[in-house]
Amino acid sequence: MEFPKTFTDQMKHEVRLASTPKRIISLVPSQTELLFDLGLEDEVVGVTKFCIHPESWFRNKTRVGGTKQYDFGKIALLEPDLIIGNKEENDEQQIRDLQKQYNVWMSDIHNLDEALDMIRGIGELTGRSQKAEELSMKIDGQFSALENELATMQSVNAAYLIWKNPYMAAGHNTFVDSMLRRLRMKNVFPNGRYPETTIAELKELCPDVILLSSEPYPFKEQHLQEINAALPNATVRLVDGEMFSWYGSRLLKAPGYFRTLIESFSRVT
Repeated sequence: MEFPKTFTDQMKHEVRLASTPKRIISLVPSQTELLFDLGLEDEVVGVTKFCIHPESWFRNKTRVGGTKQYDFGKIALLEPDLIIGNKEENDEQQIRDLQKQYNVWMSDIHNLDEALDMIRGIGELTGRSQKAEELSMKIDGQFSALENELATMQSVNAAYLIWKNPYMAAGHNTFVDSMLRRLRMKNVFPNGRYPETTIAELKELCPDVILLSSEPYPFKEQHLQEINAALPNATVRLVDGEMFSWYGSRLLKAPGYFRTLIESFSRVT
């Protein structure tokens, strides 16, 4: 690839790189894991405190803050030639401030197709196009196989809860919603991206399935029992939020996880 070269991110911003980046900061946990799986051990110099995969990077890479609040001093010391962020996960104003000083490539992801486009885009940015293309094809193939297996399954109404006090759900036009639809689950919250809800409203909506995510709120067995007592006719499950909401290379593991989850519903019914 010839440089300098201009790349367009998923928010239609242009990023002009003088050469293949050698000092990368990732502000998004799922994209940090992707960078690891693309073989960018030496190139990634900074991550967030929420970038827990891989564990070796979490322990040893410089942490530049969280996904919403960054340490601009640490970022300056790292001298990044590329920062990778996401529209939903990162703070808009701070990203704009970073864009005044650095090359910032932003993703904007609501579904699997956009996630695969992001993987290929980051592969091109970092000189890992072939690995990224192979990865995206594997993910696409695994999801296609899963959807074929579920094609004859009757759809169910589902609620996916992400927070407590107040309860909040993943609603319309979220990546979680797109995953639910691929599992033949109809979201009972069709309006709003992250609507607040109550037990009373859940009773009115009558979901067949209620999924309690492990993140951002860490739902536990006691919460499952509380909701199960209030809605005894619903199937309630604690689920791995990374499988439903991480849109990087973790998507390779998601179809197998979803398959096991669906099988657990079948054992109940």
